[in-house]
Amino acid sequence: MLDALTAWVGEGGYFAVAFLMFLENVVPPIPSEVIMPLAGYAASRGDLSLPLAILAGSAGSLAGAWLWYGIGRWIGAERLERGAARYGRWLTLSPLDVRRAIGWFDRFGGATVLVGRLVPAVRTLISVPAGIVRMPTGRFLLFSTIGTLIWTSVLAGLGYLLGGQYEAIEGWLDPVSKGIVAMLVLGYLWRVATFRPGREPG
Repeated sequence: MLDALTAWVGEGGYFAVAFLMFLENVVPPIPSEVIMPLAGYAASRGDLSLPLAILAGSAGSLAGAWLWYGIGRWIGAERLERGAARYGRWLTLSPLDVRRAIGWFDRFGGATVLVGRLVPAVRTLISVPAGIVRMPTGRFLLFSTIGTLIWTSVLAGLGYLLGGQYEAIEGWLDPVSKGIVAMLVLGYLWRVATFRPGREPG
């Protein structure tokens, strides 16, 4: 995969960076931990401008986040509550859990989106609950943009500084990403096994 991504970035320039970062949000096996350091490496060789590469990567990533946000808005809180009432065990949610989560997200949603955009694996998923609770579009884009710019700038900057050693970034971040995914999967399976529908307060 690394050789293919290197060729894409080299031949497609900023469009390739933006498109790959969009796909990274839609098809998680394509890792931003490889794409943006590659863009930074290309900038260190003079093939790209580092600021423009960061902007291109951020634009593609935000487009993917916007797609998931739209899916979340389409699902909506009412539909999610009905789904929780019917498929609660597999969603690991009861209707009461949904209402509590919405209240929590209404209160802390902005910070949650910003931090979520900085966490591997989570950064792709965080847009869905933001859409479900119908976080104001401007607020969602503001916090998503801040988090995304930080993430892409750090990765591209490391690729720029390390030059041909950018593989070291993948070697460090890839296990972290896989570890987070593994924890999410194990956490889900645990919740399914121990799920008990929440009760309405009496």
